[in-house]
Amino acid sequence: MSLTRMFENIIQYFSGAIARIFGPSDDEYPLTGVQPFTGESFKEHPGEDW
Repeated sequence: MSLTRMFENIIQYFSGAIARIFGPSDDEYPLTGVQPFTGESFKEHPGEDW
């Protein structure tokens, strides 16, 4: 493998990484927002003092 071809591969490798870092996000997570609380509220017991 010639030196110029190896140099081109290195440049291509790093430019692909830079494009992935600074490119648009490809995450497809579902949109979430504030979730309503549907559990029971905390009730403090008088005998438990930690």
